[in-house]
Amino acid sequence: MNLTRFTSSQDFSAHAESFLVTHEAQNNLMLGLATSLALNPNLYGSQPYFAVVDDADAGQVMAAALMTPPHRVTLSFNAPREALELIARDVHDFRPDTPGVTGPVPVSLQFAQIWRDLTGQNFHQRMAERIYRLDSVKPPRDASGRLRRINENDRALLLEWVAAFQMEIWNEADPASVERLVNNMLTLPPDYRGTFLWEDPGPVSLTSYGGPTPNSMRIGPVYTPRERRGQGYASACVAAVSQHLLDGGRKFCTLFTDLGNPTSNKIYMQIGYEPVCDVDEYKFLPA
Repeated sequence: MNLTRFTSSQDFSAHAESFLVTHEAQNNLMLGLATSLALNPNLYGSQPYFAVVDDADAGQVMAAALMTPPHRVTLSFNAPREALELIARDVHDFRPDTPGVTGPVPVSLQFAQIWRDLTGQNFHQRMAERIYRLDSVKPPRDASGRLRRINENDRALLLEWVAAFQMEIWNEADPASVERLVNNMLTLPPDYRGTFLWEDPGPVSLTSYGGPTPNSMRIGPVYTPRERRGQGYASACVAAVSQHLLDGGRKFCTLFTDLGNPTSNKIYMQIGYEPVCDVDEYKFLPA
C-alpha cells in the first residue's frame, strides 16, 4: 500500500471522493469537511491534513484521512489496519501533538492502539456516537410555534446556545470554536451552512446543518434549553429543517447522536432517522 498526502481539498477530493461516496453516510463528516475547505481553505486557520492510501496492486483507494488542526484526525469507513499504520506514521510526522481520533467502529480504536504503540501515548474514549440517515420525514406530533431562519440579530443568542451545547456534550466550551461556528452560521451560503430557530413565540430550539456531501447534508448542532425540553420543539425543528433540505434537492440527511443520550436517539428515529453505523472518538493522553 502507498500513502499520498495532499495539500489542497480539491486534490484530495479528486482522488478520494468516489471511494468515500460508496459509503456516503458513513463518511459524511470527511466529505463535508472537504467540501467546506474547498469553499474556504483558511476555515480553520492552519494547513489541514489530507491523505489517501492506495493498494497499488489492485489500483484502488483503501482508506482516507483528514484533519483540521487543532482537531482530531478523522478516518474513513472500513479502513484496513495496514492502511491505518501508514496513516498513523504520516500523521505523526505532520503533527506529533495530534489530540485524538474520530472514526467508525472499530477503525478509530485500531488507530488509537497503533498510535499508542508508535508514541507511547495511551488513550481514552471521549465519546460514543451513532450516525443516522433520513430519506423521508415522518411528521412528528404537532408542536406550537414556527420555524424561521437566523439573522445577525440572533448572534448573542447563538453564542450562548452553541457554548451551552458544547458544555453539555463535552463538558467544556472552546470560545474560539464557538465564535467560528456562529460566524459560519451567519455568513456561509445556504448550500454549505444554514441555521433555523423554532419560535413559540420567542426562540425555544435551534437546528443547524452543514457539511454538504454530493447527495446529503448533515444536521447539527441541535440544541434546546433544558427548561424548554419535553414539548416537541426539537422534533418539530429537526423535522422541518430536514424536510427543507430534501425539498431543496438533497437525497438524504445525516446526523450524529450521543449514544449516552437515549432521548435524542429516540426522537430522531421517530421522525425517520435510521441507524447507519457507530463512531467512537478517542483522546490521546500524555506519554
